[in-house]
Amino acid sequence: MLFIKVGICGASGKMGKALIRAVQLNNDMQLVGALEHFENLNLGKDAGVVANIEPVGIKIISDTKTFFQDCDAVIDFSFAGAAIDNITNASQNNCAYVLGTTGLEEEQVMQIKKLSKNIPIMCSANMSVGVNIALHYTELLAQSLDEEYDVEIHEMHHRDKLDSPSGTALALGQAVAKGRKTNLEEKTIKSRWGIEKLRKKGDIGFSTQRGGDVIGDHVVAFAGDGERLEIGHKASNRDIFANGALKALLWLHNKPAGYYNMKDVLGLN
Repeated sequence: MLFIKVGICGASGKMGKALIRAVQLNNDMQLVGALEHFENLNLGKDAGVVANIEPVGIKIISDTKTFFQDCDAVIDFSFAGAAIDNITNASQNNCAYVLGTTGLEEEQVMQIKKLSKNIPIMCSANMSVGVNIALHYTELLAQSLDEEYDVEIHEMHHRDKLDSPSGTALALGQAVAKGRKTNLEEKTIKSRWGIEKLRKKGDIGFSTQRGGDVIGDHVVAFAGDGERLEIGHKASNRDIFANGALKALLWLHNKPAGYYNMKDVLGLN
């Protein structure tokens, strides 16, 4: 049986550890690489031990050349600043790429789309199947509920999450904007502090909380006169993101070069 040889970028992070455990349990995949930043304290350690399972015989390294040479496919949940270099290396080694890193700038996304002409890349702010169903129905609701319904998007994550709003919250905002055929940047309310101007029709509000060990809570509220409709999703463990990423990788493997998302994986497009 031929296994998909999988490498994990950001191997010692919260998601990296969950991915290592998930790959080890998958009968179609073989873990062949674990990559980290050159200053990471886990360099040289067994990836399985770092992920709190039995040793897997794969050491965490920072040598990108060695890492990408060994991989058929890569899953990356590291950090936005490393994405372009990592995907460039993957392109040079013909590796399929699943990117779950958030906080990407628009220019970075454009570069990733260019690189997708060489390899298949699946990019999603959130790999959870449930979240992507929520994104799908948020867009459909935005098509049906006009600007008489105010939209508010709320998210909460653990104390260590740096980017705000979360990539998933922004993706939900994009779903609303797409459904209403409008521009998210022009409609976004970015801050509320002190005395604010009256809310304009069609504006999309965001609110953010950080604290504790919350993995990820998201709510989209369509608030009209006399009623409010909400779509919500709460993550209770990171396995949902890891399992979604593996589902995406199995779908992406052997696909032609191109830029894909979880809607493609789930057949929602």
